[in-house]
Amino acid sequence: VQLQASGGGLVQAGGSLRLSCAASGRTDRSYVMGWFRQGPGKEREFVGAIKWSVGSTWTADSVKGRFTISRDNAKNTVYLQMNILKPEDTAVYYCAELRYGSSAVRQEDEYDYWGQGTLVTVSS
Repeated sequence: VQLQASGGGLVQAGGSLRLSCAASGRTDRSYVMGWFRQGPGKEREFVGAIKWSVGSTWTADSVKGRFTISRDNAKNTVYLQMNILKPEDTAVYYCAELRYGSSAVRQEDEYDYWGQGTLVTVSS
């Protein structure tokens, strides 16, 4: 499985960005794709996740109401729509694939495949 994250950049506080994660090498829709982020001097943290097959989503409390996860099965792509961005959202954002059969969507060590990360910088 190869994951390619893109869409990061510099944005002012209050602005929006949409990140994409293109997946290749797998067609099984039973998997869950997650988004994580790692800010400067911080540990990597869960942002959200989505199940390919039914579109069920999970979202971290810190971004709930501002970030939305979606997917396009035809394009094998998962999106992270980020609105009302804050300086504290500044981080490298990663997409990852949850280990098959795991239900621990918020646990980083349950993800087997990771994209390379895309940097989001929010200026105040």
